[in-house]
Amino acid sequence: MSDVTRARHGRPVHHWRRDVVELAALFTAVAVADAVANLIGHGPDGPALLLISAMILVATAAFHIWWARRHGHAPPADDTGARPIADVRRAGPSEQRERAGESGATPEAAAGATVLWRMRTTVKDAPGSLAALCTALAQPQVDILSLQTHPLAEGTVDEFLLRAPSELAASEITRAVSRAGGTGIWIERADAHDLVDAPTRVLGLATRTALDTAELPLALRQLLGRCTIRSLPAKSPSSGRAEEGAPVEGALEDTVMRLPAPEGGVITVERPYLPFTPTEFARARALVELDARLGPRIPRSQDMLTLPQGNAITVRRADVGDVEAAKAMHERCSSRTLNMRYHGPVGDADRYLNHLLSPRFGRTLAVQTASGRIVGLGHLLWDGDETEIALLVEDDWQRRGVGSELLGRLVTMAVEAGCESVYVVTQASNTGMVAAMRSLGLPLDYQIEEGTLVITARLDATPVASRLPYDEGQRGEHTVRD
Repeated sequence: MSDVTRARHGRPVHHWRRDVVELAALFTAVAVADAVANLIGHGPDGPALLLISAMILVATAAFHIWWARRHGHAPPADDTGARPIADVRRAGPSEQRERAGESGATPEAAAGATVLWRMRTTVKDAPGSLAALCTALAQPQVDILSLQTHPLAEGTVDEFLLRAPSELAASEITRAVSRAGGTGIWIERADAHDLVDAPTRVLGLATRTALDTAELPLALRQLLGRCTIRSLPAKSPSSGRAEEGAPVEGALEDTVMRLPAPEGGVITVERPYLPFTPTEFARARALVELDARLGPRIPRSQDMLTLPQGNAITVRRADVGDVEAAKAMHERCSSRTLNMRYHGPVGDADRYLNHLLSPRFGRTLAVQTASGRIVGLGHLLWDGDETEIALLVEDDWQRRGVGSELLGRLVTMAVEAGCESVYVVTQASNTGMVAAMRSLGLPLDYQIEEGTLVITARLDATPVASRLPYDEGQRGEHTVRD
């Protein structure tokens, strides 16, 4: 422990050894002064010299007192008034509680809560511009956790992950960055998921895409943030006419990028609130190229279920290889069932199957019997920034719990994909679908227009484990509740 400690109110406290040393020095100084006075006092100019010496001694003492009061023995505080690190480490719990009591704050509040922010700003591509930005962020005690640079033709976009005091408003951060030369500033709250560095996140998204073709739109959304992704086929399912494609190398126009889809269509990504950078465009294009090289693929795991009536069925992922089996199921369905599902001419239903079963536009679950016949289909379709659920169950297998089983699994997939809500479009007379949606136990919104009913379910943010694992070797047996 140091010989000098700090008292409760900040005044220095001297140790008794120091006082003894000072008293000894004082007596020595008095003895020396007496000897000098006797020597000089007998001379002709003795009284004048003694008076001058006394004045010098008084001036020296006054200067010493002033200097001691202005410069204490403790190390100086920094510009913010905070104690030095060594002094904080020496302070015990009781002393910390005393200081917290003087300021009216608890030790936790004294330490200060923090929040995470994601921020982007454009700076000049010149030496010292980044240093000025970092200095501006350091002044309000903002910690830079990670930094990515996106070079532009003129300037550079810097993307930061920041940890800031909770009482510091976003406007104060943007104001500090603006004063340091940043322009086009964008900031939003971040969470613990953003602590993963960019290369690790991109590799994880590439792995997900490699396992499942349907993951591509979700991977793009997680890569680029809040955006709207639309996949347009090479030909319109309704008219059969060719859609406008994208250049082979893709196209980037400020807040919109267009990429050639692996199956010949086009993928459009829009983010109106924040322009895309060439770096983001290159990452998205690389992800799409990876998907194109791997070709169509879906996980081949499946679940074996037992219906209340004792029938054994299997639930698995479906793709375009099941088009003929799906058409055969259409032929066994009544016109009313098909009309409930497709809301239009029954004869046009088959032409949509290639689109619906393509993993490029969503995920499809098929229910098949022990003989391999498909008796039910459930679709989870990416509709821009929304997600649609559609069900079709063969007449002879309705009212057995098949539709509810498909619906529950599709909702689970939507939750895992990070969707905020799902919606179904049906007729107001379809009481079976209404009952199935209500059985989910989720908040529901209803909209009815000219007999068409749209039910939107707001999903819980808590992820739910899927019953369809990616591991092909895992197979489960369950009982479907009626």
